[in-house]
Amino acid sequence: MMDDVQFRIVADEAIEALKRELYAAEDDGNFEVEERGGALYVVFEEPAGKFVITPNSPVRQIWISAQSTSFKLDYTGKGFVLARTGEVLSPLVKRLIEEHAP
Repeated sequence: MMDDVQFRIVADEAIEALKRELYAAEDDGNFEVEERGGALYVVFEEPAGKFVITPNSPVRQIWISAQSTSFKLDYTGKGFVLARTGEVLSPLVKRLIEEHAP
């Protein structure tokens, strides 16, 4: 079982890597990335919307609030994974962005 310190390390690394990927994709997409208080915000102008990606230490998950849904990803040896689909954090976020603004 992972403790709080270990969780923060792996969650911070995962969110930092995702942030770099999203910043690189901003020019090609119709969204902007903002970072506040350890959370990432993906903000869309057209159609209007916002995704929030944040670590949730008490349950040791990364949560994504997008498309009126909460996606809760658990840490496995392969990173943070959405159990019901097997998707890892970065590909999941990319899919959600594509679905929001095709």
